[in-house]
Amino acid sequence: MDDASGSVATAQYARRPSAPARASRKQVAILGGLLLALLLPAFVSLGLWQWRKAESKTALQSELDSRSHDAAIAIPTTPADVDALRHRRVILRGSYDAAHQVLIDNRPYREQAGYHVITPLQLSGSTMHVLVNRGWLPAPADHRQQPVAEVPAGEIEVSGIAVLPAQRFFTLAAQPTSGWAPVWQNLDLERFRSAVPYPLQGLVVQLDPTAAGGYVRDWPRPDERADRHRSYALQWFGFAIASLGIWGYFLIRRP
Repeated sequence: MDDASGSVATAQYARRPSAPARASRKQVAILGGLLLALLLPAFVSLGLWQWRKAESKTALQSELDSRSHDAAIAIPTTPADVDALRHRRVILRGSYDAAHQVLIDNRPYREQAGYHVITPLQLSGSTMHVLVNRGWLPAPADHRQQPVAEVPAGEIEVSGIAVLPAQRFFTLAAQPTSGWAPVWQNLDLERFRSAVPYPLQGLVVQLDPTAAGGYVRDWPRPDERADRHRSYALQWFGFAIASLGIWGYFLIRRP
Protein backbone atom coordinates (compact mmCIF):
# COMPACT_ATOMS: atom_id res chain seq x y z
CA MET A 1 0.00 0.00 0.00
CA ASP A 2 1.46 3.35 -1.01
CA ASP A 3 1.55 6.39 1.24
CA ALA A 4 -1.52 8.02 -0.39
CA SER A 5 -3.70 4.96 0.10
CA GLY A 6 -2.52 4.68 3.67
CA SER A 7 -3.39 8.29 4.36
CA VAL A 8 -6.92 7.87 2.99
CA ALA A 9 -7.49 4.73 5.02
CA THR A 10 -6.21 6.42 8.12
CA ALA A 11 -8.52 9.41 7.59
CA GLN A 12 -11.53 7.18 7.03
CA TYR A 13 -10.72 5.23 10.15
CA ALA A 14 -10.33 8.44 12.12
CA ARG A 15 -13.77 9.65 10.98
CA ARG A 16 -15.44 6.38 11.84
CA PRO A 17 -16.87 6.47 15.43
CA SER A 18 -15.61 3.79 17.74
CA ALA A 19 -17.95 1.28 19.35
CA PRO A 20 -17.85 3.03 22.75
CA ALA A 21 -18.64 6.36 21.06
CA ARG A 22 -21.62 4.84 19.23
CA ALA A 23 -22.86 3.32 22.47
CA SER A 24 -22.45 6.61 24.30
CA ARG A 25 -24.34 8.44 21.57
CA LYS A 26 -27.15 5.91 21.74
CA GLN A 27 -27.35 6.32 25.52
CA VAL A 28 -27.53 10.10 25.16
CA ALA A 29 -30.33 9.74 22.61
CA ILE A 30 -32.31 7.38 24.86
CA LEU A 31 -31.81 9.37 28.06
CA GLY A 32 -32.47 12.63 26.26
CA GLY A 33 -35.63 11.21 24.74
CA LEU A 34 -36.90 10.06 28.14
CA LEU A 35 -36.12 13.44 29.68
CA LEU A 36 -37.81 15.20 26.78
CA ALA A 37 -40.88 12.99 27.18
CA LEU A 38 -41.20 14.35 30.70
CA LEU A 39 -40.29 17.98 30.12
CA LEU A 40 -42.06 18.68 26.83
CA PRO A 41 -45.63 17.94 28.04
CA ALA A 42 -44.93 19.90 31.24
CA PHE A 43 -43.67 22.96 29.35
CA VAL A 44 -46.57 22.90 26.90
CA SER A 45 -49.11 22.38 29.69
CA LEU A 46 -47.73 25.30 31.69
CA GLY A 47 -47.73 27.49 28.61
CA LEU A 48 -51.37 26.67 27.84
CA TRP A 49 -52.30 27.30 31.48
CA GLN A 50 -50.74 30.77 31.39
CA TRP A 51 -52.36 31.49 28.03
CA ARG A 52 -55.79 30.58 29.39
CA LYS A 53 -55.18 32.86 32.37
CA ALA A 54 -54.30 35.67 29.98
CA GLU A 55 -57.56 35.15 28.08
CA SER A 56 -59.52 35.14 31.35
CA LYS A 57 -57.77 38.31 32.51
CA THR A 58 -58.48 39.98 29.16
CA ALA A 59 -62.20 39.20 29.45
CA LEU A 60 -62.25 40.50 33.04
CA GLN A 61 -60.40 43.65 31.96
CA SER A 62 -63.04 44.37 29.33
CA GLU A 63 -65.78 43.90 31.91
CA LEU A 64 -64.09 46.20 34.43
CA ASP A 65 -63.56 48.87 31.79
CA SER A 66 -67.24 48.79 30.85
CA ARG A 67 -68.35 48.85 34.49
CA SER A 68 -66.61 52.16 35.16
CA HIS A 69 -68.73 53.79 32.42
CA ASP A 70 -72.09 52.44 33.62
CA ALA A 71 -74.57 54.56 35.52
CA ALA A 72 -73.68 55.09 39.18
CA ILE A 73 -75.40 52.91 41.77
CA ALA A 74 -75.89 53.44 45.50
CA ILE A 75 -73.87 51.32 47.92
CA PRO A 76 -76.27 49.30 50.10
CA THR A 77 -76.42 49.74 53.86
CA THR A 78 -76.16 45.97 54.33
CA PRO A 79 -73.00 43.92 53.63
CA ALA A 80 -72.51 44.08 49.87
CA ASP A 81 -71.26 41.62 47.27
CA VAL A 82 -67.94 43.38 46.75
CA ASP A 83 -67.10 41.44 43.58
CA ALA A 84 -70.33 42.67 41.98
CA LEU A 85 -69.44 46.27 42.91
CA ARG A 86 -65.79 46.05 41.89
CA HIS A 87 -64.84 48.99 39.63
CA ARG A 88 -68.43 50.18 39.42
CA ARG A 89 -69.27 53.85 39.73
CA VAL A 90 -71.07 54.31 43.06
CA ILE A 91 -72.85 57.07 44.97
CA LEU A 92 -72.64 57.52 48.73
CA ARG A 93 -74.67 59.83 50.95
CA GLY A 94 -73.69 60.28 54.56
CA SER A 95 -71.15 61.94 56.85
CA TYR A 96 -67.43 61.43 57.34
CA ASP A 97 -65.96 60.03 60.56
CA ALA A 98 -62.98 62.34 61.02
CA ALA A 99 -61.90 60.62 64.25
CA HIS A 100 -60.95 57.45 62.37
CA GLN A 101 -59.27 58.97 59.34
CA VAL A 102 -55.86 57.50 58.48
CA LEU A 103 -53.00 58.48 56.21
CA ILE A 104 -51.45 55.65 54.21
CA ASP A 105 -47.71 56.32 54.04
CA ASN A 106 -45.21 55.67 51.22
CA ARG A 107 -47.51 56.64 48.35
CA PRO A 108 -45.28 58.56 45.92
CA TYR A 109 -46.80 60.61 43.13
CA ARG A 110 -44.65 62.03 40.33
CA GLU A 111 -41.51 61.25 42.31
CA GLN A 112 -42.77 63.09 45.39
CA ALA A 113 -43.43 61.42 48.73
CA GLY A 114 -46.94 61.56 50.11
CA TYR A 115 -49.96 59.86 51.63
CA HIS A 116 -53.36 58.55 50.61
CA VAL A 117 -56.11 60.01 52.77
CA ILE A 118 -58.59 57.32 53.88
CA THR A 119 -61.75 58.54 55.63
CA PRO A 120 -64.71 56.36 56.71
CA LEU A 121 -68.12 57.63 55.64
CA GLN A 122 -71.26 56.61 57.53
CA LEU A 123 -74.12 55.89 55.14
CA SER A 124 -77.25 57.88 55.94
CA GLY A 125 -79.85 56.02 57.96
CA SER A 126 -77.54 53.19 59.08
CA THR A 127 -74.42 52.32 61.03
CA MET A 128 -72.70 50.94 57.92
CA HIS A 129 -69.50 52.75 56.91
CA VAL A 130 -67.50 52.81 53.69
CA LEU A 131 -63.84 53.75 53.39
CA VAL A 132 -63.29 56.62 50.97
CA ASN A 133 -59.87 57.29 49.46
CA ARG A 134 -59.96 61.08 49.15
CA GLY A 135 -56.74 61.25 47.17
CA TRP A 136 -53.03 61.95 47.48
CA LEU A 137 -51.56 64.50 49.86
CA PRO A 138 -47.88 65.54 49.68
CA ALA A 139 -45.65 64.84 52.67
CA PRO A 140 -43.99 67.76 54.49
CA ALA A 141 -40.28 68.35 53.99
CA ASP A 142 -39.79 67.05 57.54
CA HIS A 143 -41.31 63.58 57.32
CA ARG A 144 -41.63 63.44 61.09
CA GLN A 145 -44.49 65.92 60.72
CA GLN A 146 -47.91 64.89 59.48
CA PRO A 147 -49.91 66.88 56.94
CA VAL A 148 -53.32 68.19 57.93
CA ALA A 149 -56.16 66.64 55.94
CA GLU A 150 -59.35 68.59 56.56
CA VAL A 151 -62.58 66.56 56.64
CA PRO A 152 -65.85 68.00 55.25
CA ALA A 153 -68.48 68.28 57.97
CA GLY A 154 -72.17 67.42 57.80
CA GLU A 155 -74.06 65.19 55.40
CA ILE A 156 -72.68 65.08 51.89
CA GLU A 157 -73.10 63.12 48.70
CA VAL A 158 -70.03 61.84 46.89
CA SER A 159 -69.34 59.53 43.99
CA GLY A 160 -66.40 57.41 42.92
CA ILE A 161 -65.17 54.02 41.76
CA ALA A 162 -65.39 51.00 44.10
CA VAL A 163 -62.15 49.02 44.33
CA LEU A 164 -61.03 46.11 46.48
CA PRO A 165 -58.21 46.77 48.96
CA ALA A 166 -55.03 44.73 48.70
CA GLN A 167 -54.99 41.45 50.59
CA ARG A 168 -51.21 41.03 50.64
CA PHE A 169 -48.69 43.74 51.34
CA PHE A 170 -45.20 44.29 52.68
CA THR A 171 -44.80 45.87 56.11
CA LEU A 172 -41.52 47.57 56.98
CA ALA A 173 -42.12 47.54 60.74
CA ALA A 174 -44.49 46.02 63.28
CA GLN A 175 -47.83 47.81 63.46
CA PRO A 176 -49.47 48.73 66.80
CA THR A 177 -52.09 46.28 67.98
CA SER A 178 -53.90 48.69 70.32
CA GLY A 179 -54.90 52.35 70.20
CA TRP A 180 -55.45 54.42 67.11
CA ALA A 181 -52.52 55.34 64.86
CA PRO A 182 -53.14 58.24 62.44
CA VAL A 183 -50.53 56.97 59.93
CA TRP A 184 -50.48 53.42 58.56
CA GLN A 185 -48.04 51.72 56.23
CA ASN A 186 -50.79 49.84 54.37
CA LEU A 187 -54.56 49.86 54.22
CA ASP A 188 -55.33 46.68 56.14
CA LEU A 189 -59.10 46.28 56.01
CA GLU A 190 -59.23 43.64 58.75
CA ARG A 191 -57.16 45.82 61.06
CA PHE A 192 -59.50 48.71 60.34
CA ARG A 193 -62.56 46.60 61.12
CA SER A 194 -61.11 45.47 64.42
CA ALA A 195 -60.30 49.06 65.43
CA VAL A 196 -63.68 50.73 64.80
CA PRO A 197 -66.99 50.16 66.62
CA TYR A 198 -69.15 49.90 63.50
CA PRO A 199 -69.61 47.63 60.45
CA LEU A 200 -67.52 48.33 57.37
CA GLN A 201 -68.08 47.42 53.73
CA GLY A 202 -65.32 45.30 52.21
CA LEU A 203 -64.33 47.83 49.59
CA VAL A 204 -62.80 51.28 49.15
CA VAL A 205 -64.26 54.10 47.07
CA GLN A 206 -61.79 56.15 45.06
CA LEU A 207 -63.29 59.62 45.22
CA ASP A 208 -64.27 61.06 41.87
CA PRO A 209 -61.79 63.71 40.63
CA THR A 210 -64.63 66.23 40.29
CA ALA A 211 -66.04 65.65 43.79
CA ALA A 212 -65.43 68.22 46.51
CA GLY A 213 -63.47 67.49 49.66
CA GLY A 214 -60.60 65.58 48.10
CA TYR A 215 -56.97 65.91 47.13
CA VAL A 216 -54.96 64.79 44.10
CA ARG A 217 -56.95 62.00 42.40
CA ASP A 218 -55.06 60.78 39.37
CA TRP A 219 -56.36 57.24 39.66
CA PRO A 220 -54.69 54.57 37.48
CA ARG A 221 -56.79 52.50 35.10
CA PRO A 222 -57.54 49.06 36.55
CA ASP A 223 -55.08 46.60 35.06
CA GLU A 224 -55.47 42.82 35.33
CA ARG A 225 -52.00 42.33 33.75
CA ALA A 226 -53.07 39.94 31.01
CA ASP A 227 -49.88 40.72 29.07
CA ARG A 228 -47.79 39.37 31.91
CA HIS A 229 -49.46 35.96 31.62
CA ARG A 230 -48.97 35.97 27.84
CA SER A 231 -45.30 36.63 28.41
CA TYR A 232 -45.11 33.69 30.83
CA ALA A 233 -46.88 31.46 28.29
CA LEU A 234 -44.41 32.38 25.54
CA GLN A 235 -41.53 31.60 27.91
CA TRP A 236 -42.87 28.10 28.58
CA PHE A 237 -43.44 27.48 24.86
CA GLY A 238 -39.89 28.72 24.27
CA PHE A 239 -38.55 26.20 26.78
CA ALA A 240 -40.40 23.45 24.90
CA ILE A 241 -38.90 24.48 21.54
CA ALA A 242 -35.43 24.85 23.06
CA SER A 243 -35.66 21.35 24.58
CA LEU A 244 -36.50 19.87 21.20
CA GLY A 245 -33.65 21.77 19.60
CA ILE A 246 -31.08 20.66 22.16
CA TRP A 247 -32.12 17.02 21.89
CA GLY A 248 -32.02 17.20 18.10
CA TYR A 249 -28.57 18.75 18.17
CA PHE A 250 -27.16 15.89 20.22
CA LEU A 251 -28.77 13.38 17.84
CA ILE A 252 -27.25 14.75 14.64
CA ARG A 253 -23.91 16.13 15.82
CA ARG A 254 -20.79 14.19 14.94
CA PRO A 255 -19.04 12.50 17.86
